Amino acid sequence: MFRFALIAAAAAAALTAAPAQALDVQSFSKDVSPCADFYDYVNGPWVASTQLPADQTRIGSFDALRVANDRLLANALAELVRKPELQTTPGLRQVAAYYASGMDRGAIEAGGLKPVQPLLDRVASIKTASDLPAVLAALGRVQIGAPVATYVRPDAKNTSVQVLHLMQSGLGLPDRDDYFKDTDIAKRLRAAYRLYAERLLKASGADASDETLDALMALEARLADATVPRAALRDPLAVYNPMTPAELAKKAEGLDWQAWIQALTLNGKRTEGVDRVIVGQPGFMQRVAELAASTPVSTWKTYLRLRVLDNSAARLPSAYADAAFDYYDKTITGLEQHKPREQEVIMMIGGRTGGAPLGLALGELFVARAFSPEAQRRATLLIDDVKAAMREKIRNVGWMSEQTKTRALEKLAAMQPKIGAPATWPQYEGLSLTAKDFAGNQLRAAAWAHQEQLKDLDRPSDRTRWTMSPYIVNAQAGGLNEITFPAGILQPPFFDAKADDAVNYGGIGMVIGHEITHHFDDRGRQFDSIGSLNDWWTPADAAAYKANADRVVALYESYEPVKGTPINGRLTLGENISDMAGMPIAFDALQNALKRTGQRDKIDGFTPEQRFFLSNALVWRNKTREAALLNQLRTDPHSPGKYRVLAPMSNMPEFAQAFSCKAGDAMKASQPIQVW
Repeated sequence: MFRFALIAAAAAAALTAAPAQALDVQSFSKDVSPCADFYDYVNGPWVASTQLPADQTRIGSFDALRVANDRLLANALAELVRKPELQTTPGLRQVAAYYASGMDRGAIEAGGLKPVQPLLDRVASIKTASDLPAVLAALGRVQIGAPVATYVRPDAKNTSVQVLHLMQSGLGLPDRDDYFKDTDIAKRLRAAYRLYAERLLKASGADASDETLDALMALEARLADATVPRAALRDPLAVYNPMTPAELAKKAEGLDWQAWIQALTLNGKRTEGVDRVIVGQPGFMQRVAELAASTPVSTWKTYLRLRVLDNSAARLPSAYADAAFDYYDKTITGLEQHKPREQEVIMMIGGRTGGAPLGLALGELFVARAFSPEAQRRATLLIDDVKAAMREKIRNVGWMSEQTKTRALEKLAAMQPKIGAPATWPQYEGLSLTAKDFAGNQLRAAAWAHQEQLKDLDRPSDRTRWTMSPYIVNAQAGGLNEITFPAGILQPPFFDAKADDAVNYGGIGMVIGHEITHHFDDRGRQFDSIGSLNDWWTPADAAAYKANADRVVALYESYEPVKGTPINGRLTLGENISDMAGMPIAFDALQNALKRTGQRDKIDGFTPEQRFFLSNALVWRNKTREAALLNQLRTDPHSPGKYRVLAPMSNMPEFAQAFSCKAGDAMKASQPIQVW
């Protein structure tokens, strides 16, 4: 059964054992018809009988596997700390020290604010607005985006070169609208954030009077007012604004941008700054510059001090960590108590989506214990099958011209899969972490990662580089026309090298189809075969695509996971399109696999086609706190799990055929939407 106890047991056995039963058929509803609500048919009894643990905001298949992976890592890290002789590579030495520092609460309490004091002193040194560029750059060099985040990535229109990007950042509330809306949620969040700021400032010995907090909230509200809404950020052309530092300075007067960029990029190897940047939101930069010139220095010092403390709060003594937990976990997501300390530390080291400086070091440790050559081979075959199914979809799509089909097929052929883990691991040259300074390690790792990014400005884009840690339970479609499937998700219930094809194609096969489709969703379709932003569509084909996409928006906005709060169809459009197209592609891939093997027998009384859909619905099994669900609906580009089952399946004639659904049944759309 794909239940939580089973997945945890699999982790204890290095996640290689096959499940006792491929599908949890005993948990299916006896009262709900598959054609009425397939999610409730598969998952309803489990949802009704399952209690959320106090230390979880959501439980389900994704979360259970994440916990299992974390447990495996925690055991391996504890052994690594106990036995230094096992620390045989630079990554293992660094991550052992980092983990030990996170588990040493006594050292954290004894250290007080010492790890962040140099940054606090830099903030306190501001005397006039002319001091702001150097201090903002000092924070930027440890990846504190206050209020501008920076990173080095390939140029969207010329991915062979890498360039410095500037993006809006620096807000303390979850969403820019929370500063203005008059809803109960927004008012509650504003009050909680103000209290959080007060607690951090008071604990650090700074002024936290009502007057100071009023000025802080007013500054952030002005920044929020210029912040581009999340859904609008999905337009790649809108966030592509190349300019020289001099042009930026002219467009956004009030801050010495050239001084800021030079200070940001200043290190032992790079003293000349950069001569070209990509500005994501020029209007936001104008507001930052305006506020730099017009806002009292005292307010800037409060804001920047808060950003420093907020960045490290979870890694600082309990006065700060408890304040962060109360705001982020209790208020925003509804969590009632802390997760086990080892899980918290692993999350703080590696994150949940990849890209953290020491994430690959955790991946190195994980892969050695949890990914077999057989899993790599079978996953590769799955990807080949799903790509072949997508190729046929493109060839047969009725609304697309032959000219655009040719370019789409070229893009698909050039798509680069990354499976399991990278071939080599980082050496972490120049990084030195200690077992007694958790918050300091965070800042040292961030500074090291920043310097590594700056080196990329002098290098061509590396198309072999992994940006996702292999232990992560996720997958991604990268910006260089690549798809990545880490070892962390190539585990039950998504993938089991010993399971039948229907289960695997309904699980990881659909994930593969989803990630492939991301390169053809409403945003991804605008990039070419090497990942460059390049319009390869005829106007008629683009218009036809948009019409289909608009139908997807309307479909998802008809769902209301919480009464009065529908899904944001524009914010979630890319993910929804990838689900709507990814599932049929995976289903077609299964048909090809069944032809190859000839294995069409029923298992547990279900046909392979039925088992495909059952497996997928089990993947999305979850139970979520309402506070976390509301936060997801407001800020997350992913739709809730239930609707990742209902929407794609009800628009698939193959589903209706598999379960003998009839006209009028909820799971059989009268006019199915087909994007691809």
